[in-house]
Amino acid sequence: MKTYLQRLGNAMAILAAITPALAMAAFPDKPIRMVVPYSAGGGADNTARIVAQKMGELLNTTIVIDNKPGAGGVIGADVVAKAPADGYTVLYDASAFAVNAALRKLPFNPVSDFIPVSLVATAPQILVVATNAPYKTVADLIAAAKKAPGKLTFASAGAGTGSHLAAEMFDDQAKIELLHVPYKGGAPALTDVMGGQVATYFGNSASTLQYVTGGKLRALAVTSKHRVGALPNTPTMAESGMPNYEVLEWNAVFLPKGTPPDRVQAIANAVQQAVADPAVKAKLQQAGLDPVGNTPQAFKAFLQTESARWHELVKARNIRVE
Repeated sequence: MKTYLQRLGNAMAILAAITPALAMAAFPDKPIRMVVPYSAGGGADNTARIVAQKMGELLNTTIVIDNKPGAGGVIGADVVAKAPADGYTVLYDASAFAVNAALRKLPFNPVSDFIPVSLVATAPQILVVATNAPYKTVADLIAAAKKAPGKLTFASAGAGTGSHLAAEMFDDQAKIELLHVPYKGGAPALTDVMGGQVATYFGNSASTLQYVTGGKLRALAVTSKHRVGALPNTPTMAESGMPNYEVLEWNAVFLPKGTPPDRVQAIANAVQQAVADPAVKAKLQQAGLDPVGNTPQAFKAFLQTESARWHELVKARNIRVE
């Protein structure tokens, strides 16, 4: 009897040990939800759909985009922070993630409640105005702003988003004061700039480039140190008289804290392979983005640098979110 019980115990122990491994090996065995905390049609949404489709193919599953806009990305991020840490809920966020803690009281901790998985891509922003606007250059815009301090408006995809901070840096370096008009995402902001309801906007390349090349918006400058291939005649901010100006928008993937390491790695591998795919890379580049697809460790280091940089600007500009 003792031998039988020992054997039974050993068998049960072995079964208990291999069952979790078998469960993990099956990941994913159902669709993955990718939460985009911005409106459909905006820059983050556009790139998320490009990357998610290929990731789904690589993971042999479907990745469903779930837009949860509002509060500069906080609403959607909070959904993911509180989601089960099983790898089936992914956050696809943007530059605002690195600065929200400096701007507002969050319902989550951006450092301890998330696992940085991979930086998908970076991109310069494009300073745009309506095609019938009187401003032909950055200098024109600055001159108009100085004539009427606090009157000339700029749109953003939400308080604390990359488009907001790019304009705050513009104000700071140009010594002007534009009036902030926040929206719940880039798509509605672009609509109102095209319609002339708002004077200007620093738009993510992924959502804005098509309107510039399509003649619906006028580009005054790009925020990278080098010109964008799709806009060879559009100067950089540095060429426009602001030598220290550089802002890069970025998109990246996160998972909730506690997600098993092998599932984190599976998602990270899928991001890296998707971004490296020639067709995906071409689509991202056509949208004005620079594909990255790095490791969780490399992305974590990048995120720490970005957070420190923007927290400094928030403090210097005394930026507040109502």
